[in-house]
Amino acid sequence: MKKTTEATTAASVARAPFPIRRRRNAPSGALLPLFDICLILAGFAIAYWMRYELDWPPPFDQLVREVQAQNFVPLSAFAPFALLLAALLMVQFAMRGLYRLPRTAGVLDHSSIIVGSTTTGIAILIVVVFLYKPSEFYSRLIFAFAWGTIIALLVGWRAVLISIRRWRWVRGIDRERVLVVGNTGLGREVMESLVAQPDLGYALVGFLDDRERAPNRRTLHFRQIGRISDLETCLRGGDIDLVILALPFWEHHRLPDLVATCRYAGVEFCVVPDLYELSFDRIDIGNLGGIPLIGLKAVSLRGWNLVVKRAMDLALTLLTLPLVIPLGVAIAIIVRLDSPGSAIFRQRRIGRDGRPFICYKFRTMVIDAEERKAELAALNEADGPLFKMRNDPRMTRVGRVLRRYSLDELPQLWNILRGEMSWVGPRPATPEEVAQYEDWHYRRLTVVPGLTGLSQVLGRSDISFDEMVRLDIFYTENWTPGMDLRILLQTIPVVISGRGAY
Repeated sequence: MKKTTEATTAASVARAPFPIRRRRNAPSGALLPLFDICLILAGFAIAYWMRYELDWPPPFDQLVREVQAQNFVPLSAFAPFALLLAALLMVQFAMRGLYRLPRTAGVLDHSSIIVGSTTTGIAILIVVVFLYKPSEFYSRLIFAFAWGTIIALLVGWRAVLISIRRWRWVRGIDRERVLVVGNTGLGREVMESLVAQPDLGYALVGFLDDRERAPNRRTLHFRQIGRISDLETCLRGGDIDLVILALPFWEHHRLPDLVATCRYAGVEFCVVPDLYELSFDRIDIGNLGGIPLIGLKAVSLRGWNLVVKRAMDLALTLLTLPLVIPLGVAIAIIVRLDSPGSAIFRQRRIGRDGRPFICYKFRTMVIDAEERKAELAALNEADGPLFKMRNDPRMTRVGRVLRRYSLDELPQLWNILRGEMSWVGPRPATPEEVAQYEDWHYRRLTVVPGLTGLSQVLGRSDISFDEMVRLDIFYTENWTPGMDLRILLQTIPVVISGRGAY
């Protein structure tokens, strides 16, 4: 072992130096705290204007009363406190990792840190102000206004910044160039995810693998640029920003050398553990005398969590029924007038723990659609056991509109009332689809299927089947009431836009 270590060290010393690398978008990352400070001070100034100078129209003038002359405080008196607040918030942002968020973090990720930090900073400032000068009158409303304006400015600024960044990424500007090491099932899933989500800001350069690329339709559009041993040569060119090591478990002995190569080259790297087949989207890590033990996390939707979720489903269904029933009657009439056949389509689906049930939908296809499915099998545009076509000839005119805006699924509220479905969960599969499942796919059947879910808000029909299953498994193992509410809110713009629906 000692000889091997010495040989490796000698080889490292003998390497030619790599060119100095510069991270993409580094200037904007360095200037972001400065912009935040300016926005915090601007937010405090706006709050002062709202409290002391703005003439509020009725009925708001009853809440924000005019400040009497003897209680008027000039803006300059608040300047030290505004600077103190900026310092407090910058400390909070740094402690909570606002400036360490991954480049793919969304507005909600930034907002949670901004809201929590601003709330804490304002609370501390109020205590300081009224302890520092208890004899002077300071309006409490200015701090409430400052809380709202600062959050609005910081969140709005990040929403604009993230939108511009993703707009540029979708058009191929400033993407990080990614090299994947490995071309097994795990490596292919990584590459498919990179290609399918350009708004994440990654551009796939290609992959390294010791085997010749098989003529597989899933990897034909991926470029093999060498063998795994060619990693150092590829990094020496200086055009790789990120290396993703996605090796199967039987090749994990090569990871130390590959990691050392990435570190020496100054290139960021990520290791994807080959726990994919076990669906380890959430794990428990224990310790046995210093030895880490990894175990599969139990499904979150059990016990009292099921009671809470069922109560949420019933409450939301009862609240929406007065709106859904008239809309459903109108849709049923239009469906009957558009084409012959029943307005309601009944189909056998698989629910929790593999139990079958009858799922209800508004009919969107001609009445002999199931009989014609076999003749269209060669035109299937989905992978795995799913069958989907963007321009399915069996679709009716009204059916295309219903599918695009998910209106065909309104009758499934009856399934929710019966307890066969939930508002949020994995989409119910047909028996034919379940018959083609791999072993690890069955874990998505451990919870009640849903009207919407993570795969619907993150891609609908535009993501692969395996990626959909991974999202469903993540949901089952990480469920919280807040997650359901977040998915429901994210479903609204997705449905309105009709993105990925066919």
